[in-house]
Order: sequence, then structure tokens, then C-alpha cells
Amino acid sequence: MNKVTAITCVFLDIGGVLLTDGWDHHARKRAAANFKLEWAELEERHSLNFDIFEAGKLTLEEYLSRVVFHQKRAFTRSQFRRFMFAQSKPYPEMIKLATQLKVRHGLKIAVVSNEARELNDYRIRKFKLGEFVDFFISSCYVHVSKPDADMFRLALDIAQAPVRQIVYIDNTPMFVQIAEGMGIQSILHEDYRTTCAKLAALGLQNDEGAIHETR
Repeated sequence: MNKVTAITCVFLDIGGVLLTDGWDHHARKRAAANFKLEWAELEERHSLNFDIFEAGKLTLEEYLSRVVFHQKRAFTRSQFRRFMFAQSKPYPEMIKLATQLKVRHGLKIAVVSNEARELNDYRIRKFKLGEFVDFFISSCYVHVSKPDADMFRLALDIAQAPVRQIVYIDNTPMFVQIAEGMGIQSILHEDYRTTCAKLAALGLQNDEGAIHETR
């Protein structure tokens, strides 16, 4: 007989776990090529503004004014915004996994993620994350970003679950190490199958694992 899991809450990152990253280095490279932008200038302006953009202190329109539309362009803001949003793609297996674990084990699911507001709102709606996520600790909402440990403290306060009953899943080693330093069991996400195996070791089997076990 399986041991009853002590885990009652899962903290998840979005970019790199549930979805692709929203506006990372690779997406900006594609944007520079697509819109014929000077890469070095784009990156310099991005690096000067992204922290406050991600912390919800700069709107998308303000970010674009500073980073892209500080000079006349041959394309419109709407075209650039559509391109930005189109970079987000789902990881269907991971979304299905989170949904199954929530139902099968009665878990709270929380997002703890660095996301700019307009991209975050779009990604939540587009990929229906609100259907299985109970609350979002997104940097744009709380005005702090990982690696600030206050992100995790806030998530713990809102979850109202003992730290030993929480597992955190992220694809960034530093963020995993910070969470572990606060006593949160953590999984460095590399791919669907290894994360499934690590969750199963904590007593959190998804439907697929349960089927294999009964054969």
C-alpha cells in the first residue's frame, strides 16, 4: 500500500515548466530578426528596463516605448505585441500533469513566477491556467521577483500550508536552491518524465503512473 502523501500544495513556475518562457533571450533574438532591429541596442534597452517591467512597475506600452519605439519604425505596436504574445507555447504534458495531480490528490496549486503583467494575463487566459491554479504569485502582481526570497515567503503566507507539505517545481537551479534553503522541498524540472518520477517519490503519482502500477 502506498504511503499517504504529506504534500498538500504544489508551487509551480510558468516559464520553462508549464509554458515556454514569455519574453526570453531567444524570443528577443527572433523579434530582432523578424523586425530587423539592431540586436545590441535592443538588448541594452531591454536590460535597463526589464526588471521594473517584470515587477509590474512599467506597462507593456511603456516598455515598448523605451525599448523598441523610441524611434520611428516600419511596423506598428500592434504587430510587435502580437509577435511577443505568439512566442508563448504550452507544454501540454506538464499542464495535464498539474491538473491530474490537483484532482487525484486534492492539492492546492500555486504559481510562483516572474512574469510581466500583460504577458502574464495573456498566458493565463490563453492557456486556461486559471482552471487548475488556485492563486498566482506573479512578480507583476506582488512587485518583487525571484531570486528575492520574499516571493517564496509571500507564497507560503498565502498558501497557509506547513512548509513540509509543499513542493516547488522550477527549471532554474538558483531558484530551486533558494526555495530549498527555506525548507521547501523542490524539484529542478528538466523534462516531464523525470519530474513525474520525482513527484511519485514524494507520493504524488499522476494517472499515468497509477495505471502502470496496477499492471
